[in-house]
Amino acid sequence: MTESTTILMAAPMQGYTEAVWRNAHAEVYGCGEYVEYFSPFMRVEKGDARMRDMRDALSPLNSNHKLTPQIIFRDAEEFRLLLNAATEAGHMAVDLNLGCPFPPQCKRGRGAAMVANCKVMEEVAEIINTTSGIQFSVKMRPGLASPDEWRTTMPIINGMRLSHLTIHPRTARQQYGGEVLMDIFTDMLEASCHPVVFNGDISSPADIDRLLSAYPTLRGVMAGRGLLGRPSLFAEWHEGGQWTDSEKLDAVMKMHRLIFGHYCETLCGDTQILSKIKPFWEYLEPAIGRKRWKAIHKATGLQSYSKAISDIS
Repeated sequence: MTESTTILMAAPMQGYTEAVWRNAHAEVYGCGEYVEYFSPFMRVEKGDARMRDMRDALSPLNSNHKLTPQIIFRDAEEFRLLLNAATEAGHMAVDLNLGCPFPPQCKRGRGAAMVANCKVMEEVAEIINTTSGIQFSVKMRPGLASPDEWRTTMPIINGMRLSHLTIHPRTARQQYGGEVLMDIFTDMLEASCHPVVFNGDISSPADIDRLLSAYPTLRGVMAGRGLLGRPSLFAEWHEGGQWTDSEKLDAVMKMHRLIFGHYCETLCGDTQILSKIKPFWEYLEPAIGRKRWKAIHKATGLQSYSKAISDIS
């Protein structure tokens, strides 16, 4: 797989990769032309698409990058409702979430719990295959509790009209810890009729190179936590050279200034602003050091937060 044919994808991360983050990332790292971004999943709330999800899908901040909304559903009715909401917002591509590991969603039959639900998946496949003009993709885990649950629905997924299949090779019960099940990934890759994208524990350009070397048929890679912790990840790999620590930190601070400035202009009060900006730093402790990271998270007002940030820049 060559660089020109490898797709780079920014994973949907609830509470992190909202429109303002995506916009700033594309602006600072110049990724808008070669990275595909996915929105945190859209879901149904009180019988309709959740309003905050719709605001994200409709945001003017989406103008500098390619965005595919992701949807999470428990039945064909929810799937159709969210598909209509995404297309009415002007999007011509939709990603199906069959991988969310969080218990509140899985207990309702959504996310990774959908992996073994053949009945609903057959209904969804029928909708996909009779809907023209929309590009579909699936992001999935091997299963909820067992890493073999995917085997029951892979024939149905293979029969869907998909652009690609993204696989995170952990069960939902593992969440984001424990062993990445590479043997299971190999089996899923071989069983898939669709181009496959790998997701999971990608934190350096070398990780991308190793994956492409081990799996030359991969269509691309998706990074979530690794990209939050190293926002330059895709830019470094795309350019073919590793950035210095100083270059990486300078870019992180530029990205922060854009996001922080947006929140200061659009939100009211220290509490609101801090609740939105602090997650930016969640995975950046290695980049800024434990002492600075703790000072940011201990800040209770904009004055103490600004002091913590000034110690970085």
